[in-house]
Amino acid sequence: MKPGKMPGGYNMNAMMKQAQKLQKDMEKLQAELEAREYEATAGGGVVKAVICNKQIKTLEIAPEAVDPEDVEMLCDLVTAAVNEALAQAEETTAREMQKLTGGMGGLIG
Repeated sequence: MKPGKMPGGYNMNAMMKQAQKLQKDMEKLQAELEAREYEATAGGGVVKAVICNKQIKTLEIAPEAVDPEDVEMLCDLVTAAVNEALAQAEETTAREMQKLTGGMGGLIG
């Protein structure tokens, strides 16, 4: 067997280069995803949450959303907007990583 060749005809050097490129691409994508902002609204837009890197960057609450008699509704709207923005971030991350790894995500760690 030739040096650098594995049983089955696989070239170890080529596989290592491909793995290193994939790792660099994953690191670049992860940095891009962490810098990306995700926005979601609730209550017809009276509450808006923007997250970046799994943290709330901004939270906007329209004056008409503030009802001293119904603070619970405001809490629900804030929670809904933040959770939707976080879900968008998670879905985007999973989708982009899936594209990059071609379904090999479970094999790469």
